[in-house]
Amino acid sequence: MRNLELIEPLFAGTDAGVTLFRGLDATVTPMGKRLLRAWMLRPSIDQPEIEARLDAVEAQVSDVMRREELRRSLEGVLDLERLLSRVTLETANPRDVLALAASLARIPKVRSGLAEFTASRLATLHGLIDELADLRGQIDQTIVEEPPLTLSDGGVIATGVNQELDGLRDLSRNSKQYLAQVEQRERERTGIGSLKVKFNSVFGYYIEISKANQHLAPTDYERKQTLVNAERYATPELKEYESKILDAQEKIVEIERRLFAELRTGIAAEAKRIRQTALALAEVDVLASLAHVAALHNYCRPKFTKKFTDNPEDAGDLEIVEGRHPVIEQQELGAGSERFVPNDLFLNSSTHNIVVLTGPNMGGKSTYLRQAALIVILAQMGSFVPARSARLGIVDRVFTRIGASDNLARGRSTFMVEMTETAAILHTATRRSLILLDEVGRGTATYDGLAIAWAAIEYLHARVRAKTLFATHYFELTELAEQLSGVKNYHVSVKETGGGVVFLRKVEPGAADKSYGIEVAKLAGLPNEVVVRAREVLAEHETAEHRLSEHLTPGSAPERPAQLTIFTPLSQPVLEKLREADLNRMTPLEALNLLAELKRQIE
Repeated sequence: MRNLELIEPLFAGTDAGVTLFRGLDATVTPMGKRLLRAWMLRPSIDQPEIEARLDAVEAQVSDVMRREELRRSLEGVLDLERLLSRVTLETANPRDVLALAASLARIPKVRSGLAEFTASRLATLHGLIDELADLRGQIDQTIVEEPPLTLSDGGVIATGVNQELDGLRDLSRNSKQYLAQVEQRERERTGIGSLKVKFNSVFGYYIEISKANQHLAPTDYERKQTLVNAERYATPELKEYESKILDAQEKIVEIERRLFAELRTGIAAEAKRIRQTALALAEVDVLASLAHVAALHNYCRPKFTKKFTDNPEDAGDLEIVEGRHPVIEQQELGAGSERFVPNDLFLNSSTHNIVVLTGPNMGGKSTYLRQAALIVILAQMGSFVPARSARLGIVDRVFTRIGASDNLARGRSTFMVEMTETAAILHTATRRSLILLDEVGRGTATYDGLAIAWAAIEYLHARVRAKTLFATHYFELTELAEQLSGVKNYHVSVKETGGGVVFLRKVEPGAADKSYGIEVAKLAGLPNEVVVRAREVLAEHETAEHRLSEHLTPGSAPERPAQLTIFTPLSQPVLEKLREADLNRMTPLEALNLLAELKRQIE
């Protein structure tokens, strides 16, 4: 996941646009985005499942108008899964519930768009999507169009839902009119034209009658306070109204909380229907997104040669014609630079089991390795792939050992991390796996690294038999193609010009003739004096290697020298002493003396 930059870039601070997820993500909904990520991290090994997804993608690739109409219908569908989780955890506020209803209102249009396609997977998804009209209607009838964020201030539940709530709201809103009606009624009843209904914070609501009219007060009036010029009375009606008006707001909030809780419980009871619909909508979104990207970047439908069976011999071939890196291709097109150079790849479990890839740095070896893995992952996700054609067998795992990194916090050097990852691959890979190994053994002495890389290839060829791409600068490894039937040499081509080298980025059969390391160093900006001296030193060591090779194998054509012989060869007297020594008859003491003498001569 890390080395292939599926989700996150390999280096911190790098633009997230370099990841496969960002390059492939054209989803419209949050649910679709999560499902795309899940498919990418866990590609399927079920061929019928993969083929069903590919059928759905193909149907949409060839019908641009209906596909884009379907994608537009998904706009506005919010995260039903997250909203549902808030409802079930009883943390959803009124606006969350209203957002759920607004998302459900988009579903009929989505189903209408799906009905235009005949692919079986899309037809199945059409049947799985529930419009939930009853639930949406209940929410729309219960919640006002623009509810407050919380329930504490009231005003969430719509009018007509609860009779008691409507009465309390009327009471709260129309208190002055009500008191005026009481005052008018009591004046007519008592015949006291100056009678008034008033309120204060100490006595609440009361009727005030002047001293002159005190004798006209009805017997059901209860004296509350005597003033100099008036008497204040209370009535059972005013007491009841006072209780109502003072408690109305509290009761309004209490009733609204109860009604909202009941609504939330009703929604939670339909969790299964909502979740099923959310999953189906997410898949519709992902399939439409894959089709959109495939049409936009001219991807092809991959073909699978064999089903994934229990037979380890039934691994199938891997054949990619004009394959491209899906992310780098988009970046280069976006930057307006040269077009991406496509390359072919063929691997099987017999004659082309392991490809040893040589060539210069900056030539595109790592890109070639990564694009092979990404094409396999895309295919088993159910996506079209960036190639002219692709014929694949189902791969059970993709193993990638690319790049250099350390883990000093755990006491692991760069080379230790490399060896740990390589060990995991050699122990875990199967015949159906795809293995990408880049520069294995480079973190230690040359002979050690070469020996480890050599032995690893032999082990992969003899024991694992997994399809393997092995990029290296150890040219000695190309000799394995002559010794092992399943190993083939390929190289990244380079064109030399008077001003340096041009990287053609084309992978061709055969081994590279040299590394071009000094040319790459020159491109990196090393001082010219260093570059010139490096060429002189290289020429001296190559001459020494050639002489030593001729001396060690007289009369035969010079073979490719081992990489470590670039260092100063042993002197002639030392070689003569070694040849004359009879190790079978030498005592331990004589051997130590000989070793000491040879060391003095070398020094």
